[in-house]
Amino acid sequence: LMVSQTDGRPMYLQIIEQIKQRIAVGDWQAGYVLPSIRQLAMDTKVSVITIKRAYLELERDGIIITQHGKGSMVADTPNLAPRLYEEEFSQSLERTVQLANLLGIGQEQLIERIEDAYAPLLETTS
Repeated sequence: LMVSQTDGRPMYLQIIEQIKQRIAVGDWQAGYVLPSIRQLAMDTKVSVITIKRAYLELERDGIIITQHGKGSMVADTPNLAPRLYEEEFSQSLERTVQLANLLGIGQEQLIERIEDAYAPLLETTS
């Protein structure tokens, strides 16, 4: 995992996002043991408090579980990866609508642009 000082988001959110991505794409599956808080803090050069906050948020969301003496691992939650993809899609869509609004792009024009972006995918499947 890597943390960027130039990314405008807090470091704990960057950590959360990267862990979610690893789980969503299948790199880290149910039962995978995450690095210890101390180890990840050293690896990413951020504070233990930052990593602990990220792990607590992930645990609160049911993405990881922490067992005393065993560490933190990916939760065995049904449909976890698809749920994470859906969450990422919703956030991306929300950001897209906000950006369109800032650019003065109305709903109809945004829908047209989405259809245009989708067109090449439809051509390859037909």
